[in-house]
Amino acid sequence: MADALSWVGAQLLQGFINLYTALTNPMAWLNWLNDPESQIKFIYYGASKEFLFVVVDLFLVITVLGLLYRPFLWGVVRVIEGFSNGVGRFFAWAGLILVLQQVMIVFLQSVFRVSEISIGPFGTVFTQDLSWFGEELKLYNAMIVALTAAYTFVQGGHVRVDLVYARVSFRAKRVIDMFGSLFFIMPSMFVIWMFGWFFMWRSFVTPKFPASSTLESMLRKAPFLKENIELIGFSPNGFNAYFLFKVLLVSFAFMMIVQGIGFFYRSMLEFIEGKKSEGKYLDLDKLNDETAEIAAAIH
Repeated sequence: MADALSWVGAQLLQGFINLYTALTNPMAWLNWLNDPESQIKFIYYGASKEFLFVVVDLFLVITVLGLLYRPFLWGVVRVIEGFSNGVGRFFAWAGLILVLQQVMIVFLQSVFRVSEISIGPFGTVFTQDLSWFGEELKLYNAMIVALTAAYTFVQGGHVRVDLVYARVSFRAKRVIDMFGSLFFIMPSMFVIWMFGWFFMWRSFVTPKFPASSTLESMLRKAPFLKENIELIGFSPNGFNAYFLFKVLLVSFAFMMIVQGIGFFYRSMLEFIEGKKSEGKYLDLDKLNDETAEIAAAIH
Protein backbone atom coordinates (compact mmCIF):
# COMPACT_ATOMS: atom_id res chain seq x y z
CA MET A 1 0.00 0.00 0.00
CA ALA A 2 2.80 2.38 0.91
CA ASP A 3 4.59 1.60 -2.36
CA ALA A 4 1.41 2.30 -4.35
CA LEU A 5 0.87 5.63 -2.61
CA SER A 6 4.47 6.67 -3.14
CA TRP A 7 4.18 5.74 -6.83
CA VAL A 8 1.02 7.81 -7.22
CA GLY A 9 2.64 10.73 -5.39
CA ALA A 10 5.69 10.54 -7.66
CA GLN A 11 3.49 10.44 -10.76
CA LEU A 12 1.49 13.44 -9.59
CA LEU A 13 4.70 15.41 -9.03
CA GLN A 14 6.06 14.27 -12.39
CA GLY A 15 2.79 15.41 -13.98
CA PHE A 16 3.51 19.03 -13.07
CA ILE A 17 7.02 18.67 -14.49
CA ASN A 18 5.68 17.12 -17.69
CA LEU A 19 3.10 19.88 -18.09
CA TYR A 20 5.76 22.56 -17.67
CA THR A 21 8.05 20.78 -20.15
CA ALA A 22 5.27 20.43 -22.73
CA LEU A 23 4.26 24.08 -22.48
CA THR A 24 7.82 25.42 -22.61
CA ASN A 25 8.95 23.10 -25.44
CA PRO A 26 5.99 22.91 -27.84
CA MET A 27 8.13 22.14 -30.89
CA ALA A 28 9.28 18.91 -29.26
CA TRP A 29 5.81 17.45 -29.97
CA LEU A 30 4.25 19.77 -32.58
CA ASN A 31 7.00 20.01 -35.24
CA TRP A 32 5.44 17.30 -37.39
CA LEU A 33 6.58 18.59 -40.79
CA ASN A 34 10.30 18.65 -40.02
CA ASP A 35 10.67 16.07 -37.28
CA PRO A 36 8.86 12.68 -37.39
CA GLU A 37 9.92 12.04 -33.80
CA SER A 38 7.81 14.98 -32.60
CA GLN A 39 4.70 13.45 -34.17
CA ILE A 40 5.49 10.08 -32.60
CA LYS A 41 5.85 11.79 -29.21
CA PHE A 42 2.47 13.44 -29.73
CA ILE A 43 0.89 10.08 -30.59
CA TYR A 44 2.49 8.32 -27.62
CA TYR A 45 1.87 10.96 -24.96
CA GLY A 46 -1.69 11.58 -26.15
CA ALA A 47 -2.79 8.32 -24.49
CA SER A 48 -0.10 7.71 -21.88
CA LYS A 49 -0.05 7.56 -18.10
CA GLU A 50 1.99 10.78 -18.21
CA PHE A 51 -0.91 12.55 -19.93
CA LEU A 52 -3.37 10.99 -17.48
CA PHE A 53 -1.51 12.38 -14.48
CA VAL A 54 -1.23 15.81 -16.11
CA VAL A 55 -5.04 15.82 -16.37
CA VAL A 56 -5.33 14.64 -12.75
CA ASP A 57 -2.97 17.43 -11.62
CA LEU A 58 -5.02 20.06 -13.45
CA PHE A 59 -8.19 18.61 -11.93
CA LEU A 60 -6.72 18.83 -8.42
CA VAL A 61 -5.45 22.39 -8.91
CA ILE A 62 -8.82 23.60 -10.24
CA THR A 63 -10.59 21.83 -7.37
CA VAL A 64 -8.40 23.47 -4.72
CA LEU A 65 -8.73 26.91 -6.33
CA GLY A 66 -12.48 26.41 -6.62
CA LEU A 67 -12.85 25.48 -2.97
CA LEU A 68 -10.94 28.61 -2.02
CA TYR A 69 -13.01 30.79 -4.38
CA ARG A 70 -16.30 29.19 -5.37
CA PRO A 71 -17.28 31.76 -8.07
CA PHE A 72 -14.23 30.55 -10.01
CA LEU A 73 -15.48 26.95 -9.86
CA TRP A 74 -18.98 28.02 -10.89
CA GLY A 75 -17.34 29.72 -13.85
CA VAL A 76 -15.59 26.46 -14.78
CA VAL A 77 -18.93 24.63 -14.58
CA ARG A 78 -20.61 27.21 -16.80
CA VAL A 79 -17.84 27.02 -19.40
CA ILE A 80 -17.92 23.20 -19.49
CA GLU A 81 -21.70 23.01 -19.69
CA GLY A 82 -21.77 25.81 -22.26
CA PHE A 83 -19.27 23.88 -24.37
CA SER A 84 -21.31 20.66 -24.12
CA ASN A 85 -24.55 22.48 -24.92
CA GLY A 86 -23.04 24.41 -27.83
CA VAL A 87 -21.49 21.37 -29.51
CA GLY A 88 -24.57 19.24 -28.89
CA ARG A 89 -27.04 21.80 -30.20
CA PHE A 90 -24.96 22.29 -33.34
CA PHE A 91 -24.50 18.62 -34.20
CA ALA A 92 -28.12 17.80 -33.39
CA TRP A 93 -28.83 19.32 -36.80
CA ALA A 94 -27.12 16.26 -38.29
CA GLY A 95 -30.44 14.51 -37.69
CA LEU A 96 -32.17 16.88 -40.09
CA ILE A 97 -29.40 16.47 -42.68
CA LEU A 98 -29.69 12.69 -42.32
CA VAL A 99 -33.44 12.77 -43.05
CA LEU A 100 -33.14 15.18 -45.97
CA GLN A 101 -30.30 13.20 -47.55
CA GLN A 102 -32.22 9.95 -47.17
CA VAL A 103 -35.26 11.51 -48.85
CA MET A 104 -33.04 12.85 -51.66
CA ILE A 105 -31.45 9.44 -52.23
CA VAL A 106 -34.81 7.65 -52.39
CA PHE A 107 -36.27 10.32 -54.67
CA LEU A 108 -33.32 10.38 -57.11
CA GLN A 109 -33.02 6.61 -57.20
CA SER A 110 -36.72 5.78 -57.51
CA VAL A 111 -37.95 8.63 -59.71
CA PHE A 112 -35.00 9.73 -61.85
CA ARG A 113 -33.02 6.45 -61.77
CA VAL A 114 -29.86 8.40 -60.92
CA SER A 115 -26.83 6.27 -60.06
CA GLU A 116 -24.44 8.97 -58.84
CA ILE A 117 -24.40 12.53 -57.50
CA SER A 118 -21.92 15.29 -58.37
CA ILE A 119 -21.42 18.26 -56.03
CA GLY A 120 -19.19 21.16 -57.07
CA PRO A 121 -20.19 24.55 -55.62
CA PHE A 122 -16.62 25.92 -55.60
CA GLY A 123 -15.29 24.61 -58.89
CA THR A 124 -14.09 21.25 -57.57
CA VAL A 125 -16.54 18.52 -58.51
CA PHE A 126 -17.12 15.75 -55.99
CA THR A 127 -18.78 12.72 -57.56
CA GLN A 128 -19.87 9.60 -55.73
CA ASP A 129 -22.26 6.71 -56.27
CA LEU A 130 -25.66 6.88 -54.55
CA SER A 131 -24.63 3.92 -52.41
CA TRP A 132 -21.76 6.09 -51.05
CA PHE A 133 -24.21 8.73 -49.91
CA GLY A 134 -26.49 6.02 -48.53
CA GLU A 135 -23.75 4.58 -46.34
CA GLU A 136 -22.65 8.07 -45.33
CA LEU A 137 -25.89 8.33 -43.37
CA LYS A 138 -24.21 6.19 -40.70
CA LEU A 139 -21.76 9.06 -40.13
CA TYR A 140 -24.57 11.50 -39.32
CA ASN A 141 -26.05 8.99 -36.91
CA ALA A 142 -22.64 8.56 -35.27
CA MET A 143 -22.29 12.34 -34.97
CA ILE A 144 -25.60 12.54 -33.15
CA VAL A 145 -24.61 9.78 -30.73
CA ALA A 146 -21.00 10.84 -30.09
CA LEU A 147 -21.22 14.64 -30.13
CA THR A 148 -24.54 15.19 -28.39
CA ALA A 149 -24.02 12.73 -25.52
CA ALA A 150 -22.52 15.40 -23.23
CA TYR A 151 -25.29 17.84 -24.20
CA THR A 152 -27.93 15.22 -23.41
CA PHE A 153 -26.21 14.66 -20.05
CA VAL A 154 -26.46 18.39 -19.21
CA GLN A 155 -30.11 18.39 -20.22
CA GLY A 156 -30.82 15.33 -18.05
CA GLY A 157 -31.92 13.29 -21.04
CA HIS A 158 -30.07 10.04 -20.37
CA VAL A 159 -31.95 7.09 -18.89
CA ARG A 160 -31.34 6.74 -15.15
CA VAL A 161 -31.87 3.39 -13.42
CA ASP A 162 -33.07 4.64 -10.04
CA LEU A 163 -32.98 2.21 -7.13
CA VAL A 164 -32.21 4.51 -4.18
CA TYR A 165 -31.49 7.95 -5.68
CA ALA A 166 -35.03 9.38 -5.45
CA ARG A 167 -35.40 8.26 -1.82
CA VAL A 168 -32.32 9.93 -0.32
CA SER A 169 -31.74 13.52 0.78
CA PHE A 170 -30.48 16.33 -1.45
CA ARG A 171 -26.90 16.18 -0.20
CA ALA A 172 -26.86 12.37 -0.39
CA LYS A 173 -27.84 12.68 -4.05
CA ARG A 174 -24.91 15.02 -4.63
CA VAL A 175 -22.56 12.51 -2.97
CA ILE A 176 -23.88 9.77 -5.28
CA ASP A 177 -23.38 12.09 -8.28
CA MET A 178 -19.81 12.92 -7.25
CA PHE A 179 -19.00 9.25 -6.69
CA GLY A 180 -20.50 8.23 -10.02
CA SER A 181 -18.64 10.94 -11.89
CA LEU A 182 -15.31 10.24 -10.23
CA PHE A 183 -15.36 6.44 -10.26
CA PHE A 184 -17.56 5.56 -13.24
CA ILE A 185 -17.82 8.31 -15.87
CA MET A 186 -14.24 9.57 -15.94
CA PRO A 187 -12.40 6.22 -15.59
CA SER A 188 -14.52 4.50 -18.25
CA MET A 189 -14.11 7.43 -20.63
CA PHE A 190 -10.34 7.49 -20.05
CA VAL A 191 -10.18 3.81 -21.02
CA ILE A 192 -12.09 4.57 -24.24
CA TRP A 193 -9.81 7.54 -24.90
CA MET A 194 -6.57 5.66 -24.37
CA PHE A 195 -7.47 2.76 -26.62
CA GLY A 196 -9.43 4.87 -29.11
CA TRP A 197 -6.51 7.28 -29.50
CA PHE A 198 -4.16 4.63 -30.89
CA PHE A 199 -7.04 3.06 -32.82
CA MET A 200 -7.59 6.43 -34.54
CA TRP A 201 -3.93 7.00 -35.37
CA ARG A 202 -3.67 3.54 -36.96
CA SER A 203 -5.83 5.00 -39.74
CA PHE A 204 -3.64 8.07 -40.24
CA VAL A 205 -0.02 6.91 -40.28
CA THR A 206 2.19 3.91 -40.89
CA PRO A 207 3.73 1.98 -39.30
CA LYS A 208 0.83 1.21 -37.03
CA PHE A 209 1.42 1.52 -33.28
CA PRO A 210 -0.46 -0.70 -30.80
CA ALA A 211 -1.66 0.78 -27.50
CA SER A 212 0.96 -1.26 -25.61
CA SER A 213 3.90 0.33 -27.49
CA THR A 214 6.66 2.01 -25.51
CA LEU A 215 8.02 5.39 -26.52
CA GLU A 216 11.44 3.87 -27.27
CA SER A 217 9.99 1.25 -29.63
CA MET A 218 7.92 3.89 -31.40
CA LEU A 219 10.85 6.28 -31.82
CA ARG A 220 12.88 3.54 -33.47
CA LYS A 221 10.28 3.55 -36.25
CA ALA A 222 10.50 7.33 -36.79
CA PRO A 223 12.51 7.06 -40.07
CA PHE A 224 9.67 4.99 -41.56
CA LEU A 225 6.80 7.21 -40.40
CA LYS A 226 4.55 8.49 -43.17
CA GLU A 227 0.99 9.66 -43.64
CA ASN A 228 -1.39 6.94 -44.76
CA ILE A 229 -5.07 7.82 -44.40
CA GLU A 230 -7.12 4.67 -44.78
CA LEU A 231 -9.97 4.99 -47.28
CA ILE A 232 -11.55 1.57 -47.05
CA GLY A 233 -15.19 0.84 -47.83
CA PHE A 234 -17.31 -2.19 -47.05
CA SER A 235 -18.72 -2.23 -50.58
CA PRO A 236 -17.17 -1.38 -53.98
CA ASN A 237 -18.82 2.05 -54.29
CA GLY A 238 -19.72 2.55 -50.63
CA PHE A 239 -18.67 5.14 -48.07
CA ASN A 240 -14.92 4.86 -47.51
CA ALA A 241 -14.06 7.49 -44.91
CA TYR A 242 -14.52 5.20 -41.91
CA PHE A 243 -11.56 6.81 -40.15
CA LEU A 244 -14.03 9.59 -39.25
CA PHE A 245 -15.84 7.15 -36.94
CA LYS A 246 -12.59 6.70 -35.05
CA VAL A 247 -12.25 10.47 -34.72
CA LEU A 248 -15.80 10.57 -33.37
CA LEU A 249 -14.98 7.86 -30.82
CA VAL A 250 -12.10 9.92 -29.44
CA SER A 251 -14.21 13.10 -29.55
CA PHE A 252 -16.97 11.35 -27.60
CA ALA A 253 -14.51 10.24 -24.92
CA PHE A 254 -13.00 13.74 -24.68
CA MET A 255 -16.37 15.48 -24.34
CA MET A 256 -17.63 13.02 -21.74
CA ILE A 257 -14.42 13.33 -19.69
CA VAL A 258 -14.81 17.11 -19.69
CA GLN A 259 -18.52 16.85 -18.89
CA GLY A 260 -17.80 14.32 -16.14
CA ILE A 261 -15.44 16.83 -14.55
CA GLY A 262 -18.05 19.57 -14.87
CA PHE A 263 -20.71 17.32 -13.35
CA PHE A 264 -18.43 16.51 -10.42
CA TYR A 265 -17.81 20.21 -9.78
CA ARG A 266 -21.52 21.06 -10.02
CA SER A 267 -22.42 18.26 -7.62
CA MET A 268 -19.70 19.35 -5.18
CA LEU A 269 -20.82 22.99 -5.27
CA GLU A 270 -24.46 22.05 -4.79
CA PHE A 271 -23.45 19.79 -1.88
CA ILE A 272 -21.56 22.68 -0.23
CA GLU A 273 -24.14 25.40 -0.89
CA GLY A 274 -27.25 23.33 -0.29
CA LYS A 275 -30.57 22.97 -2.07
CA LYS A 276 -30.78 26.68 -2.90
CA SER A 277 -28.02 26.17 -5.48
CA GLU A 278 -29.75 23.29 -7.28
CA GLY A 279 -29.72 23.97 -11.01
CA LYS A 280 -27.74 27.18 -10.59
CA TYR A 281 -26.64 28.59 -13.97
CA LEU A 282 -28.00 25.45 -15.64
CA ASP A 283 -28.88 26.20 -19.27
CA LEU A 284 -31.76 23.89 -20.08
CA ASP A 285 -33.67 23.87 -23.35
CA LYS A 286 -37.23 25.11 -22.98
CA LEU A 287 -40.20 24.00 -25.05
CA ASN A 288 -42.82 26.48 -26.12
CA ASP A 289 -46.41 25.78 -25.05
CA GLU A 290 -47.42 24.04 -28.28
CA THR A 291 -44.34 21.81 -28.36
CA ALA A 292 -44.75 20.98 -24.68
CA GLU A 293 -48.35 19.85 -25.32
CA ILE A 294 -47.21 17.59 -28.16
CA ALA A 295 -44.42 16.12 -26.00
CA ALA A 296 -46.84 15.55 -23.13
CA ALA A 297 -49.29 13.83 -25.48
CA ILE A 298 -46.57 11.53 -26.80
CA HIS A 299 -45.55 10.54 -23.26
